[in-house]
Amino acid sequence: MSIELRQLRSFVAVAEAGTFTDAAIDLGLSQAAVSRSVAGLEATLGVRLIHRTTRSVSLTPAGERAIAYARRAIAAVGDLEKAAREGAGTIRLGYAWSALGGHTAELQHRWEQESTDTELLLVKSNTPTAGLQEGASDMAILRRVPQSGALAYEQVGVERRFCAMASDDVLARRRTVTLAQIAGGAVAIDSRTGSATVELWPEGGPPAKIIEIHDIDDWLTVIGSGRARGVTAESTTHQYRRQGVVYRPVRDAPAIPVSAAWRKGEFPASGALLLGLLKKLYGGLE
Repeated sequence: MSIELRQLRSFVAVAEAGTFTDAAIDLGLSQAAVSRSVAGLEATLGVRLIHRTTRSVSLTPAGERAIAYARRAIAAVGDLEKAAREGAGTIRLGYAWSALGGHTAELQHRWEQESTDTELLLVKSNTPTAGLQEGASDMAILRRVPQSGALAYEQVGVERRFCAMASDDVLARRRTVTLAQIAGGAVAIDSRTGSATVELWPEGGPPAKIIEIHDIDDWLTVIGSGRARGVTAESTTHQYRRQGVVYRPVRDAPAIPVSAAWRKGEFPASGALLLGLLKKLYGGLE
């Protein structure tokens, strides 16, 4: 079966205009061309879509069923064309919690200097792949790489872990804290996209209570109220400052690997430049 776009457009135009003549005028085609397109569509589908009389046309029951699908197919092709044109000069960098923290502004500045024909867009998507699997991003910053065979990734740097707590928390008086001290109270964790999981704590020393949250705003609200503490990447301390919340380094927690990821077989056209800039920023290279 081979259905052509011109056939669908002719079919919809006839249905909306009410005559082949008016449909031909709307499409800028000859009446014979429109008639051939509709006849070709009917032949391909094996059903009659339009009742023809000398004065008017009307949809058959099969035509009534098919018209909505035809409109959606035409709209989908239009969306595809629009996305292809608009996306040609754009690369979307997804992130779930924080982009690059203190490096974010510098990345944007360097990108403007080094890429003259491609726009860099930062896209927040609170999903395990930061929008990659959903098609919302072309490349993503991940601090916890999901076990997915559909993704390729490369480490670009590391970040220290910090504890977020209410400013009146007893631990706020300390310059640094430990995992055991944090575990003495409730800990807020986003198990889908957060960089901290229960496995961060050594065996025998998990948090007294886990409060499951679903995004950075929930996390900050719970912590600011004093109901829980949280462990996060250094980038969060730069990007999310909130009154009543303070951050302290966790001195015995392992560093967080920061990776750039993309869908396998779909490395972005400007991906090499972006990957190189990310490595320079985290590595302190010029």
